[in-house]
Amino acid sequence: MNAAHWHLALNHLPLILPIAGLLVLGVGFFTKSEVVKRTALFLFVVCALSTLAAMRSGEEAEEFVEELAGFSHDFIHEHEEAAERFALVAYALGALSLVGLWASYKRKGFARAIFIAAFPLAVVALWMGRETGTSGGEIRHTEIRETANQTPATPETQEAEAEHE
Repeated sequence: MNAAHWHLALNHLPLILPIAGLLVLGVGFFTKSEVVKRTALFLFVVCALSTLAAMRSGEEAEEFVEELAGFSHDFIHEHEEAAERFALVAYALGALSLVGLWASYKRKGFARAIFIAAFPLAVVALWMGRETGTSGGEIRHTEIRETANQTPATPETQEAEAEHE
């Protein structure tokens, strides 16, 4: 497996784990189960770790992909910027979750506040992860780009447009 393949294999975890964690955390709030809420925090920690792995493999994949013909550096750069923003949120969610796990096990009074704070932060991570995933997909999958529904400019269409002006 080359660097790009590793990145493609790893990059889905940071996108899926916030969804799973949010679902588990919601069940934990509904059932008032400390164990279930701790499981959600554990998933958020794993999300942060998988984000680290995806970021590392992404740097190596960038070097590999830039050597291939037909790839736009602009799309790669946009994806990299989105990934860096997402990573900061994922790392913050992971750190908050570690503190929350510790507080929950030690039965600290502020553990409930951390469970509550983790929920909106995970929603933000999920949204930013979607943005990152979409921008990454646009590197190779031209059909999902915003311009995909536009007719490509050909010499004939350019002539026709020039005649109408």
